[in-house]
Amino acid sequence: MFLSIDGGDGTGKSTQITLLCQWLAEQGREVVTCRDPGSTPLGEAIRGLLLDRHDLTIHRRSEMLLYMAARAQLVEEVIRPALAVGKVVVSDRYLLANVVYQGYGGGLDVPTLWQVGRVATGGLMPELTIVLDMPAEAAAARLDRALDRMEQQGDAFHARVREGFVAEAAKLPGAVVIDAARPIDAVQADIRAAVQRRL
Repeated sequence: MFLSIDGGDGTGKSTQITLLCQWLAEQGREVVTCRDPGSTPLGEAIRGLLLDRHDLTIHRRSEMLLYMAARAQLVEEVIRPALAVGKVVVSDRYLLANVVYQGYGGGLDVPTLWQVGRVATGGLMPELTIVLDMPAEAAAARLDRALDRMEQQGDAFHARVREGFVAEAAKLPGAVVIDAARPIDAVQADIRAAVQRRL
């Protein structure tokens, strides 16, 4: 099974992924976690360019293609091999994030982003996409560290990103939107229920 957990910055993805993977492991399932972009040597190098290089000017289209390249490598090097041997793959972000951040946030054409994404992933999509949703301002207030290049895009950008996640999830087969502005245990319970229905 392949599932992704997504949502705006500060919605609690990392915490919820850790709890979900512990629960899956307790059930005797072999779990592979990955992050998009990242989790391969190429992906981590691209991640560094995209998120940490504040001195680089990166056009939105270039930005989008870099994310797509990292994802193509992730699919071939990590996700497909794990699925082939029956493991559960949990990805911290996937194609939906690219569509929302560079499309709704950055102004690129959304249908084109989905098309490029299908090429980059070889058509591999999660069976379940969980979107953690909460107001962008409240999510931003949770970030108590130095912000990366995408997190520094401003309030209006992140408000558009939130709108994009909700709008695209409504059209995406196998997507579930969960209210992340609640206690961690309540959010996790909803995530586990959604996963259990697919297992």
